[in-house]
Amino acid sequence: NSNINYYGQVTPEKYPYVLFNATYRLPMGLYFSGGGYKLLNFGSGLSETDLGIGYEHDFNEKITAGIAYTHSFFPANSPLLQASNGNNLNASAAYNWPWFKTDLSFDFAFGKQNDIFLSFGNSKEIELGSLFNQNNLISISPAIEITAGTTRFYETYIIEKRKKQNGNGKGKSDSAPGIANGNTTETVETSVNQFRLLSYNFKLPLNWSRGNFLAEASYQFSILDNVKEENVKHQQSFFGLAAYYQF
Repeated sequence: NSNINYYGQVTPEKYPYVLFNATYRLPMGLYFSGGGYKLLNFGSGLSETDLGIGYEHDFNEKITAGIAYTHSFFPANSPLLQASNGNNLNASAAYNWPWFKTDLSFDFAFGKQNDIFLSFGNSKEIELGSLFNQNNLISISPAIEITAGTTRFYETYIIEKRKKQNGNGKGKSDSAPGIANGNTTETVETSVNQFRLLSYNFKLPLNWSRGNFLAEASYQFSILDNVKEENVKHQQSFFGLAAYYQF
């Protein structure tokens, strides 16, 4: 992917990345997952690894719901926004209407900070036909998504960023934001505690499937709420390439 984002929030620096993931699903709906991010322009090792467990259930052909827990491991100098929230609880539901699919997702991210996120989206899978023969199917899945939540994770991100810029924290406070220590004060906007709209996302994945293999080229345009970080554009574009194989 061309840049990493965390519930519609990005940093001034672009971080293109590669994500590796493996998931093992049991017939009862229980699944286990593991994966890792490698930022292409930061460090030599993995930038994040995660382990997860979840459960999904199809109530009928129209309604699906699930719950999941993921724990992430970050290096000490991680530039990722989510580095302060190593744990994530997710509850989701989907409803298939005759013409489109509606998804609703609730996340509680916790660790050094506690944040909640709510995402609502509509998508539609449109088959465009076959390529070469009937075994090679082409489709697009346009989607519109709105994400709202708190941004307390920015407190830790901004403080850690300032410490790095000033020599591993020399002269900077290790106290909570807004508390003075010597001649310095950390200031973080109080809006991080407010539940507010974070992003409007417009997605257009182009899929090619053949048997158990799926390849995807995707574009996402997002209108972001980034009032807390300088030099961040409110309009962002993301490009991605992905490949999936199901055994």
